Amino acid sequence: MTVFLRRSCGAALAYAVATSGAFADVTAKDVWADWQAYLGGMGYDVTGDESVSGNTTTITNMTMAMAIPDTEGTFDMVIPEMTLTENGDGTVNIGFPESFPMTISAESEGETFSADLVYSHDALEMVVSGTPENMTYDYTANHLNLVLDSMQFDDETVSNDMLALNVQMNGVAGSSQMKIGENRDIAQQLTAGSLIYDVAFNEPDSDDTGRISGKLDDLKFEGDTIIPPGIDVSNVQDIYKAGFAASGTFTYGSGSTEMAGTSEGEPFSLSSSSEGGSFTGGIDAQRLVYDLAQNGTKLAVTTADLPFPIEMAMAKAGLNFEMPVQASDEVQPFAFGMNLTDFTMSDVLWSMFDPAGALPRDPATIALDTTGTAKVLVDFMDPEAMEELETSEMVPGEMHSLKINELLVSLVGAELTGDGDFSFDNSNTEEFGGMPAPSGVANLKLVGANALLDKLIGMGFVSENDALGARMMMGLMAVPGEEPDTLNSKIEFTEDGQILANGQRIK
Repeated sequence: MTVFLRRSCGAALAYAVATSGAFADVTAKDVWADWQAYLGGMGYDVTGDESVSGNTTTITNMTMAMAIPDTEGTFDMVIPEMTLTENGDGTVNIGFPESFPMTISAESEGETFSADLVYSHDALEMVVSGTPENMTYDYTANHLNLVLDSMQFDDETVSNDMLALNVQMNGVAGSSQMKIGENRDIAQQLTAGSLIYDVAFNEPDSDDTGRISGKLDDLKFEGDTIIPPGIDVSNVQDIYKAGFAASGTFTYGSGSTEMAGTSEGEPFSLSSSSEGGSFTGGIDAQRLVYDLAQNGTKLAVTTADLPFPIEMAMAKAGLNFEMPVQASDEVQPFAFGMNLTDFTMSDVLWSMFDPAGALPRDPATIALDTTGTAKVLVDFMDPEAMEELETSEMVPGEMHSLKINELLVSLVGAELTGDGDFSFDNSNTEEFGGMPAPSGVANLKLVGANALLDKLIGMGFVSENDALGARMMMGLMAVPGEEPDTLNSKIEFTEDGQILANGQRIK
């Protein structure tokens, strides 16, 4: 169901709510023609009965239907009546009914599925301005709401007490500018006071129940989309090769989530909060970009197995990557990074394995930032190629270079930092057991390792013999630094297959 919502009603709802402007010379006929052209180009079959009375064009029984790509499913939305009213100043008001239905249906391996949703609004106002080649849609609403009305699996109806879904966006304002030239270029902006969601389920054949509810405040979105003409939405690879591209940034000021229920007869609960965050994404024929960040995260979990809540917090958390997605004879750049900054957990949780407080309980941080180049051998947008990749020993790509811009691991009183720069010989996979032979240098610095080993020995976590082996390994790979309990290491991979640690050959 999540896939269906993302691919179908998400696109339709975004358009039904997206759009408008201030300069004007458009007519109701222009707007209706643009809807048909845009939605038709996105794979929807759009129909409706058109009638004109004075300055108002009314579209009754407007239906949008689409086969959902890569599935046996369909999406249908029916707007009983939509009005397009010319204001006399070159702008057009769009009026929607207070609610209208959406249906998602599918069939797979002899089983059928359907879900009916209801989209509703309070005081949605939408104005179109500009010219037929450059329309701007401006809109506001007190709230926009999406509710699961009913669901069926085969001939069995899923009642609302078995599954319920409610999503509401409040205090909505935004605009969408559509420029029609060689492509359709769309620039969108959206703000909302809050987004509230509530999902509940009750498994009738067991005691499993659950409810997830949450809220995001102070939402903002800015994004751009390029839609080439005549695309076949059923062929994802061709869409991107034709020039389709999308990028956008979503931010929020704060968020919270509550989860509670029973699993195998045992109760559980989870609550989380954050002080805001952001998500940036982008995709085109060459690359996929993803950047997620969250600030001031707090998490508390309770289960039947523990008589106290498990509490954790992080000042910052993030994940980002950029990767090429099309096969090419040329090497292409990539990037990957992640961070967990100032991670802490409650003293109750610490006391489970360190009751005496022997270990330092300073906030922990893990950070990694890498960039590099690679040659992609598989079109990741091609479903057939991906299916072949899953069922064969085909190699998806070749690593050509890797640069470690930052490495930081700081916890329980010890800290490891480093950087590195490597290139890889893909013609030589014998030297290192099947992987391309690396050449380059890594610089590492370890602080507090011996003190940590002493504490672990005192706690009984590490034996004297194991600690001795670890210290011998550190002595082999590193040299003492200028500061107490500091080890420095320069690990070098040479082009002839040698590995050197601080100038001493270890391979």
